[in-house]
Amino acid sequence: MSYEMIAILMFSTMLLMMITGQRVFGAIGFVAVVAALALWGTGGSDMGFSAVMKLMKWNSLLTLPMFVFMGYVMSESRLAEDLYKMFHVWFGPMPGGLAIGTIMLMVMISAMNGLSVAGMAIGATIALPELVKRNYDKLMISGVIQGGSSLGILIPPSVVLVLFAQIAKQPVSQLWLAGLMPGLLMAVMFIIYITLRCAITPSLAPALSAEERAEISWAERFRLLRAGLLPVFIFAAMMVPFVKGWTSLTESSVVGALTAVVAAVIKGRFTREVFEVATRSTLAITTMFMLIIMAALSFGAVFDGLGAGRAIENFFITDLGLTPMQVLIMMQASFLIMGMFLDDTAMLVIVAPIYVGLAKALGFDLIWYGVLYTITCQVAYLTPPFGYNLFLMRAMAPDDFTLPVIYRSVVPFVAVMMVTLIVVIMFPQIALWLPQTIYAR
Repeated sequence: MSYEMIAILMFSTMLLMMITGQRVFGAIGFVAVVAALALWGTGGSDMGFSAVMKLMKWNSLLTLPMFVFMGYVMSESRLAEDLYKMFHVWFGPMPGGLAIGTIMLMVMISAMNGLSVAGMAIGATIALPELVKRNYDKLMISGVIQGGSSLGILIPPSVVLVLFAQIAKQPVSQLWLAGLMPGLLMAVMFIIYITLRCAITPSLAPALSAEERAEISWAERFRLLRAGLLPVFIFAAMMVPFVKGWTSLTESSVVGALTAVVAAVIKGRFTREVFEVATRSTLAITTMFMLIIMAALSFGAVFDGLGAGRAIENFFITDLGLTPMQVLIMMQASFLIMGMFLDDTAMLVIVAPIYVGLAKALGFDLIWYGVLYTITCQVAYLTPPFGYNLFLMRAMAPDDFTLPVIYRSVVPFVAVMMVTLIVVIMFPQIALWLPQTIYAR
């Protein structure tokens, strides 16, 4: 059997196992182990051990539990709830105002956590009940929460960009800065869509009534405005020292986690229950990520040992004779397709090493390419059949939010993401201007 057929068989077996409901790390790891033993005999068992050692040397992964812990402290201590109340009061009087406030909430949560799951948890527990209470349309509610939560993997401190930095050997700080403007652009486009949609059909997202607005004094509004600035302070306390070079990435993540804890203590909300839930959730998510990365590294080692990376480069560049932009579009399209079946972390560790080398060979800026990859991950979070956010939404939402409703709700938000991807491809400086400007100093 040729190496090309072996590579195709590995991918198809892995996808088949996922379709049958096997856990992501189990499917990837099983295929990697069987392929390694079949190709190299007992010596193939060293590949798994090497993957574990490589994983343990990725010091930047120490930021993962810190960012996750920070997000759960914000959620469980209801600091995020104060932020949502602020958006509720200030934007509620306009049609779609609470949906716009939810997107802004997700932007702030993204700037403190770096994971989509935190935005989903906060959106489903805080925003969803309020939106249902205000008679918002189910499609609007579901789409806003899922689309907004996906911003967590693009806006710094994005955990996905940390992993990409390790694989592409690029500075995390520059990748974070590169993700900021596209992330904010996508959030603004979400808001524009919501505003236009609700202007056309106000019944989708009713505004607060005059009676409700009259019940909220200006003193209360400004009090909530001050409370809403607390997350901004937490983000600044974490990011400013890192961007200035005063702290390392790991140290900044610790600063962020400690600042969130101090804020919760000052508010009198850091209870034993909050600490226990945040710690247990952090352990569960961190372990899941580590298992997926370890399995994917083993898979990638076997795949690379077959020479698949070089074969793909030769196929695109030499055999097909495509232009660099055509190759880039094909790579992004393949990411979108794989994202329907693979977890974003697995997709990153398995495929990105091959595509990063190809992008470098074609002369593309790897910082810019990292942003493009992350946007395609966002789309993958929302596309059937295995979109991560789709199943999280179904698990957290009431029973009347059925899967057909959830699937239909993400269509316009996926369209906005695709427009953002096209815009960033056409105008790379949207991603590159900020890191180039700051580091030129």
